[in-house]
Amino acid sequence: MINRLSTGRSWYKRFQYEEGVDKPGDVRNIMLVVATLIASVTFQAGVNPPGGVWQDSDKGHVAGRAIYASQAGAYYVFLIANTFALSACVLVIVSLTHRFPFHLEIIIATISMMVTYGSAIFAVTPDESVRFRYVVAAASVPFVLRCFIQLFNVVFNRDDRPGPPGLEIEILRN
Repeated sequence: MINRLSTGRSWYKRFQYEEGVDKPGDVRNIMLVVATLIASVTFQAGVNPPGGVWQDSDKGHVAGRAIYASQAGAYYVFLIANTFALSACVLVIVSLTHRFPFHLEIIIATISMMVTYGSAIFAVTPDESVRFRYVVAAASVPFVLRCFIQLFNVVFNRDDRPGPPGLEIEILRN
């Protein structure tokens, strides 16, 4: 094992997902842990932005506002990407816990977390630095993409669709 790691020859293949070998429950648990860790980091980064917040109202800035927001373009990119990542993690968490006990409570908690995140980023973001519609758009992108993927699968995946009764018999006779 040490020799494989030191030579640089495809050591990562040992850790890749294998459909016939890995148990679905184990994979789901690992994905939940990873999604929860990413959600925690992105939530914390939104609530406490990089560089912190101004401690006083002086020299054109307001106490409690993000210092990083003074670089409007960079702060915009950070805020949109962070919101997108948090929203994607929430989607993964809600999807992987579907039909779990207390699923309703998980949904309520994640919605509350997103509302808290939204209020926090708007509390520390100066009015001129961010527009509400861009943050909402970034938060909705993972959900919209998932809906489009589901719709695409329903419309274009004809293999799983049951046909009219007796169709299989007609095909077999021909």
